[in-house]
Amino acid sequence: MSEKDAPADKPAGEFSRRDVIRGAVVGALGISSYAGAAQAVPSSSEDSVDLSRSHAFYGNAEQAGIRTPPQRYTFFMTFDLTTTQRTELQVLLARWSAAIAQLTKGQTIGQVEPVRDYGVGFDTGEALDLGPASLTVTVGLGLKVFTDTYGLAQHKPPLLRELKQLPSDAMKPELTGGDLSLQACADDPQVAYHAIRDLARIAKDTGAASTRWTVMGFGRASAGKGQSTPRNLLGYKDGTRNIMETADFEKFVWIKDGPAWQRYGSYQVVRKIQMHIENWDTDRVSNQNDVFGRHKVSGAPLSGVKEFDTPDFQKTGADGNLVIPATAHIALAAHENNNGLKILRRSYNYTDGINNVGLLDAGLLFISYQNDPAAFETLQTKLGASDGLNEYISHIGSGIFFVPPAPPVGSYIGGSLFV
Repeated sequence: MSEKDAPADKPAGEFSRRDVIRGAVVGALGISSYAGAAQAVPSSSEDSVDLSRSHAFYGNAEQAGIRTPPQRYTFFMTFDLTTTQRTELQVLLARWSAAIAQLTKGQTIGQVEPVRDYGVGFDTGEALDLGPASLTVTVGLGLKVFTDTYGLAQHKPPLLRELKQLPSDAMKPELTGGDLSLQACADDPQVAYHAIRDLARIAKDTGAASTRWTVMGFGRASAGKGQSTPRNLLGYKDGTRNIMETADFEKFVWIKDGPAWQRYGSYQVVRKIQMHIENWDTDRVSNQNDVFGRHKVSGAPLSGVKEFDTPDFQKTGADGNLVIPATAHIALAAHENNNGLKILRRSYNYTDGINNVGLLDAGLLFISYQNDPAAFETLQTKLGASDGLNEYISHIGSGIFFVPPAPPVGSYIGGSLFV
């Protein structure tokens, strides 16, 4: 029986990851059983992990890793195309597709230990025996793919373009751009890492692409359908009002018109957002609540009591001021205040250790999917202009990619482009 299928009344000896962590903290801090009981958060079945679960790469309408409920870890990497040969780009996409199909089943992409002593292993082997771990690998195509260099200019998705300059931008060139993207997500970090490592080796082997920038994320910072809402590194629940229902995916995420090879594709926007952790940590929590528009512990909007209460952006307090400030993050991003506009968030926390002045270097790998990049620009322009959170964050990396639909069995990502 997998952890996912375990009954609510677990027999002695069965523990969830949360049980173990909570027990360790209680023991280390010497918290009394009464206090621990008062503060305990019940283990939630939707947060359990089944490392035998897999997601098919071929044969779906859309690529896995978008609608898929977010896994716990990601390894995101972009690539620069280094070939001018159309056939070499085709070979890369075909080899990537075949490899991803194997990896998502928990299988290797070739020999790990060759029979001949002088042989070199094709699969690096660090994910042997770890299982599929819900691995998905989502492939994105950047602007350079759709140029005359590869004979694909006529196929450029109509809304694929560079993002316009946004108020929050503090971009570092080495963390910006890219011609291809790979988003590997899994419930085991080593499985996600292994997938990107093997796929990067294939890119190098074909001579078609070289690595550009990468982020390894942990602790999902967005929720999918049936999942509890996680927290970002500022301590707040992130993704309470994320897109979850099919109707919203159909309206805001998937491309529904144009040629068949575009339908059920989407536009991927990626931002590396650095958080000024030390500044945030010294701020009083009441001000932090005003910045987000939510209570830190419960996640409830300041106008409500429970996390999923609909925010009341007109409610005023005894002092006559808005209970949820107009500059609060949820007020500026809410679809009620943006003509119904929504985007799908699929973000993760990240850390790069400490920076050159000894401060924590961490933040949010923001990934969104939408059927028009202007949707992201509209929301981010509004946030960048007056969001109280801007004092504590900087957008330092960015990329935009077209994510084509899943390939049919016997084909590969973007295969119909080359016909």
